[in-house]
Amino acid sequence: MYHIIQFFKDAFRKCDKFLLMICVITNIFGLVMIASATNGSSAGSFHYLARQIPAALGGILIYAFFSSIDANVFAENRYKLVIFNICLLLLLVPFGTDNGTGNKSWLNFPFLPFDIQPAEICKITFVLVLAAVMASRQNNISSPMSVLHLGLHLMLVFGLNMVVSDDLGVSLIFAFIFLFMIIAGGISWLWFAGGLAMIGVIGPILWNYALDGYQKNRILVLFDPSLDTSGIGTRYHTVRALRSLTGGGMTGQGLFNGNRTQRNLLFAQHTDFIFSAIGEELGFLGCGLVLLLLFVIIGRCIWVGNRTKDFMRKMICIGAAGALAFQVIINVGMCLDVMPVIGLTLPFISYGGSSLLSVYALMGLVSGIYARPVAPSHERYVRMPLKQYR
Repeated sequence: MYHIIQFFKDAFRKCDKFLLMICVITNIFGLVMIASATNGSSAGSFHYLARQIPAALGGILIYAFFSSIDANVFAENRYKLVIFNICLLLLLVPFGTDNGTGNKSWLNFPFLPFDIQPAEICKITFVLVLAAVMASRQNNISSPMSVLHLGLHLMLVFGLNMVVSDDLGVSLIFAFIFLFMIIAGGISWLWFAGGLAMIGVIGPILWNYALDGYQKNRILVLFDPSLDTSGIGTRYHTVRALRSLTGGGMTGQGLFNGNRTQRNLLFAQHTDFIFSAIGEELGFLGCGLVLLLLFVIIGRCIWVGNRTKDFMRKMICIGAAGALAFQVIINVGMCLDVMPVIGLTLPFISYGGSSLLSVYALMGLVSGIYARPVAPSHERYVRMPLKQYR
């Protein structure tokens, strides 16, 4: 027990305390909003807080744990992480449940009092695997073999998650992480042009055969004002969410006083549409504060990445920032009716233990890179970019 306590003391002493402080402040804000958003529910606020508060405390410990692990440990075991991702996602076949969402995205084990969302865990390992692969090929990262290798990793986790869970929203996180990292990694823009051309060719095929009718409508409704003009079909949830978001004005109707929030009239108001509940009860200023806190966290990840000279460590930070940025953009965009409703939580704010633990783990990786911006001297090796030889 003494050694465990000492381990966490050392971890907290060396970690990025500023990043941890911002994460905790944002998380506390989220807990307050969850309490308000679930105040009028049949289960009551205590039911949700009794699950979310332990997840928050566990997240802080996970932050410290990942802060204490050198990034090279993950790089050396990247193929084990790939196998881990495959096995974890395949568990959804016998043990998956949809929790009423229509997407079989959660693992339900009878011996656990909570469900686990495998994709949230795979999000962390995917960043690590991609960063390690990019680092191993950084001298020739735009070569066809390098791009093919990276693309196969994306198709594996994206495709497998879609097949076993049919959760497009979470699957798109992997695609955005991939895009964010390869841009930062310096892959030639010719590959992006080729990728756009490929999307133009296979896009219609995917549209016709890969997406269900309700998924298509969620996208079409953003561009076709003639669809569901009455707001009782596909637009129903987004119309209510937008009205709540804008109904709070500058300062809001007051915490625990939102007209729709307290009557439990918003869909998923403690998860997917919690930003609308914030707008209704705390107004424009409350929404601005949430976005400021989240963008400070994202900016800190990028700053830590730019601070290190190690390519792999930089890519891990960029991947973590990309994962958070995508979720913020999509979640807020859903509430503003400018993004399709694909069921993504607002990091550190929305209710959900798996999501909360995963973002703390990602931030822990960034914190570990802050503490160790370069590999230990006995693990370094010379890998000069090819351009320096020309």
